[in-house]
Amino acid sequence: MQRNYWPTAEWQAVDPATLRMDSEKLSELEPMIKSEYSNINGIVVVRNGYIAYEKYYNGYCLNDTHHMTSVTKSIISALIGIAIDAGYIKSIDQKVLDFFPEYVSDDESENRQKITIRHLLTMTAPYSFEDWHEPFDKLCTSPDWVKYTLDMLGQGGSIGTFKYSSAGAHLLSTIITRSTGKSAREFANEYLFKPIGMKKIPDYEMKSFGFEDLFGKNVNGWVKDPNGNSTGGWGLTLIPRDMARFGFLYLNHGIWDHNQIISGTWVDESTAPHSETCIDKSIAKYGYLWWLREEGVFAYLALGDGGNVICCIPEKDLVVAIASEFIINPRDRWTLIKERIIPAIID
Repeated sequence: MQRNYWPTAEWQAVDPATLRMDSEKLSELEPMIKSEYSNINGIVVVRNGYIAYEKYYNGYCLNDTHHMTSVTKSIISALIGIAIDAGYIKSIDQKVLDFFPEYVSDDESENRQKITIRHLLTMTAPYSFEDWHEPFDKLCTSPDWVKYTLDMLGQGGSIGTFKYSSAGAHLLSTIITRSTGKSAREFANEYLFKPIGMKKIPDYEMKSFGFEDLFGKNVNGWVKDPNGNSTGGWGLTLIPRDMARFGFLYLNHGIWDHNQIISGTWVDESTAPHSETCIDKSIAKYGYLWWLREEGVFAYLALGDGGNVICCIPEKDLVVAIASEFIINPRDRWTLIKERIIPAIID
């Protein structure tokens, strides 16, 4: 797809009408957000490569960072793809235990030996906890998060069955570090964030590992575990415009200003269905740490607790980035996108 410009240095905002979007319908977003999605702190809507709509709430402005929660996982997915392209990792079918020889015992279980990077990317590795009941407190209070996760890996189910795990995503971050010699934060700054104009992510000094240290408002940068590994399941902070940059990179098949940042093959594979689970009595499909939707249009989404979202809709040339305050059980952002933003597009 030909682009008139690339928002490496700065996004350009234009009249929605020039992007074939209905300004009146977009204007209905603000009162709805304030009344029904009040924990949204920032929203950026990008259509045809330009900002069509951008608003900030609750005292936030465009340069304020937000904790991305599990949106971090989709960033990790991109970094795995970049590391494979660069030859640091052989393939996603490489065994997880290959990267952690010091944790491997002589009587290693056959189940654990079979688990690959692919299983971590698709949430199809077994763990000892029930699905959606991952014990974060045990992970966060462990002196060695890798050992804690590997001790659970391969237990409590069969390989190939969906089981959502932030600890598994943390193993992927550690695999990036063991393969490249850089933390996920350092690797992302060099190979992903800088090339597309995202702000450099600073080192976040961890003083302890309580809730505020891991998820609090003062988190800035990228949280890391006691051994210095960037957290893989959460912990990255971004501004909404940079969230949109990341989504725009995927929307452009991994190309940014004529440079292939992520291979198009990886983008395709990451946003294709590889596993599925049942949420609220409906089937949810999953790619490589991306959620997939097929309701009138195909969309893939980086989703995080509290309502953090990067939503990409290729056929509409649309990216929606939403940064939110962490709350329990927020309203589904897909409903807002599906019912209010997509209908504003004039086909």
